[in-house]
Amino acid sequence: MVNRSEIDAAAARIAEHIQRTPVMQVRGFGLPYSVEMKLEQTQHTGSFKVRGAFNTLLSQPVPAAGLVAASGGNHGAAVAYAAQTLGHRAAIFVPEMAGPAKLALIERAGADLHVVQGEYANAFQAALEYEAETGAAQIHAYDAPATVAGQGTCMREWEEQGLQADTVLIAVGGGGLIAGALAWLRGARKVVAVEPETSSALHSALVAGAPVDVEVSGIAANALGARRIGTICFDLARAFEAQSVLVCDAAIADAQRALWQERRQLVEPAGATALAALMSGAYRPAPGEKVAVLVCGGNIAPDPLA
Repeated sequence: MVNRSEIDAAAARIAEHIQRTPVMQVRGFGLPYSVEMKLEQTQHTGSFKVRGAFNTLLSQPVPAAGLVAASGGNHGAAVAYAAQTLGHRAAIFVPEMAGPAKLALIERAGADLHVVQGEYANAFQAALEYEAETGAAQIHAYDAPATVAGQGTCMREWEEQGLQADTVLIAVGGGGLIAGALAWLRGARKVVAVEPETSSALHSALVAGAPVDVEVSGIAANALGARRIGTICFDLARAFEAQSVLVCDAAIADAQRALWQERRQLVEPAGATALAALMSGAYRPAPGEKVAVLVCGGNIAPDPLA
């Protein structure tokens, strides 16, 4: 498993390349208690993904053939940005569902963009074929130790900023972000995994006792649409007893709308998914329990200011 010393090393490695994202204490959203939020959608490229991308690129040699990554969109944008910053070539494979905002981000970073029919799993297969043909280095979106250690710097940073919560709610797709949080916290705080009902790779794995393939659809599928949860995430979720809850698309849309209307935070559906668990009652804190929500992504489609 990824450990705290690896996350400490990642934090030092990537410090000059990432943004320290803000935290705020919020009352509202129809809730009778306040919620602490970390606004990771203000990170470079609009999501936490650059943490893992920079950590991976800075901790291994990059071949002359450059880099390749498969992504629902946010990881691809992060790898493209990190590659451009560090002077490497990058080929990014994304499914059709990625959406115009994320495709535009990848293109602006100068990557070679490949749009693949189907879902994330199809893009990943195409990226594997490209890797075999060219010798490019594969940068996995979530199930690689360097990626998870990089994402773990988000929770490390949040604790440095004075996180007070007993419980942290985190949206889950392939599991890189929550895996990093679990690896850093190691049971010191309760971690709640929040997934859409229609893209529930971690929840299904915990029920089955092992990672399993799931069907993927819904409004957050271009960010949370992993067909199978990462092994690293699954092992950490079991070891540290992460709780898993599901939310419907309507609840995600309600939370997304509330973040804009009440706090002028423009986020993508995935970025609102953790808050949706509180607003919908999918997760109900105990009396006096302090809760926090990680807002993970802001690449909304269509981009209203494009």
